[in-house]
Amino acid sequence: MKYIVPAVSGLILSGCVNGLSVGPSVNETAGVSADPNLVRPLACPATLDTTPAPPPPPTARTVEQFDTTTAEDRAEAELAGETRLGSTIASLGSPADPGFWLKTPFVTELAMGRVEYPANGKSVNAELRPSGGEAGSGSQLSLPAMRLLEAPLTGLPEVIVYKN
Repeated sequence: MKYIVPAVSGLILSGCVNGLSVGPSVNETAGVSADPNLVRPLACPATLDTTPAPPPPPTARTVEQFDTTTAEDRAEAELAGETRLGSTIASLGSPADPGFWLKTPFVTELAMGRVEYPANGKSVNAELRPSGGEAGSGSQLSLPAMRLLEAPLTGLPEVIVYKN
């Protein structure tokens, strides 16, 4: 037992899962400041060439406040190159989860890709995250991606998903 606790603690404190940075803590997601004495790494070795946007401030209330991406982030997300995976109905994902991403059953591991909103022809490069759902179960799209696509935040837009 004395070897299990340090090993588990090391995994938890490392802040990395499969080489990717772990998201905000439950308290940060709920809008409560994390313990200022808690030390978390700023970056982990990543398999993707992406730098996540900072989390929204605890006082965020508007779409602009929750979307912490920069103009440069948005320009980079608009680039393309891919293989079509299919179409899916997308709902708005957690606004507290920053960056350009789509949680979808189309992928079983993290990948980069593109999401297109055929209603207006706009598209955005995004991190494709496995949702763990059954095929056809729908997807969740990040707030910054929905905004860039000009998709209705309260709707269920149909989007086409491509993988790089």
